Amino acid sequence: MTIHREGTNILILLFIVLGVLNIPVWLFMRPLIIPVCFSVVSVIVYSFVFNFFRCPVRCYKGERLNHVVSSVDGRVVAVERVTENEYLHSEAIMFSVFMSPLNVHANWFPVDGKVEYVKHTRGRFLSAYLPKASTENERSAVGILCDDGNRITVRQIAGAMARRIVTYAHKNDRASIDEHLGFIKFGSRVDIYLPLDADILLKVGDITRGGVTPVAILKTKK
Repeated sequence: MTIHREGTNILILLFIVLGVLNIPVWLFMRPLIIPVCFSVVSVIVYSFVFNFFRCPVRCYKGERLNHVVSSVDGRVVAVERVTENEYLHSEAIMFSVFMSPLNVHANWFPVDGKVEYVKHTRGRFLSAYLPKASTENERSAVGILCDDGNRITVRQIAGAMARRIVTYAHKNDRASIDEHLGFIKFGSRVDIYLPLDADILLKVGDITRGGVTPVAILKTKK
């Protein structure tokens, strides 16, 4: 288990701030229970933030060709037919996973292939559970040409708490299931738009692990 690079500076700064706040509390505040309680709360806060930025090392060992793997840890909140007008410009199956603040928030590429499209769109910060969050919230879309000839879209979506989306993918990059696509800070969701003939392996309510859990099998395109 390692700490994600997005959290290094935050954790260092938080450690310094909590240390500075705790010193005068221990020196000047009595009874003793007050500084003890303050320190306990500080440890809990730091542990929560530390846990949020954890970044487990994962290597997908399953079948890769035609397979789509979950980009994130979380719970499936939607599997439905929609129109994706940003990269695919066609109807698609939207597979959505919601991340709570307790989940790992690194985002993995769901397929092996080539990045053809990357765009960040400013927007609102509605609850990520809402259906309209996919098209109205702050978001970043990554279009990928899979090695099997299919095209899919991965959309990182900000939520009520998540105010920063980080996308590492760039156009013409090589996408790999074992590599990070990006990071979303403090909970949100990721939508994957798949071809209509994809065989979906999970249902609403199922739990996923990023870079580990297969979510769909695609038909090979000529």
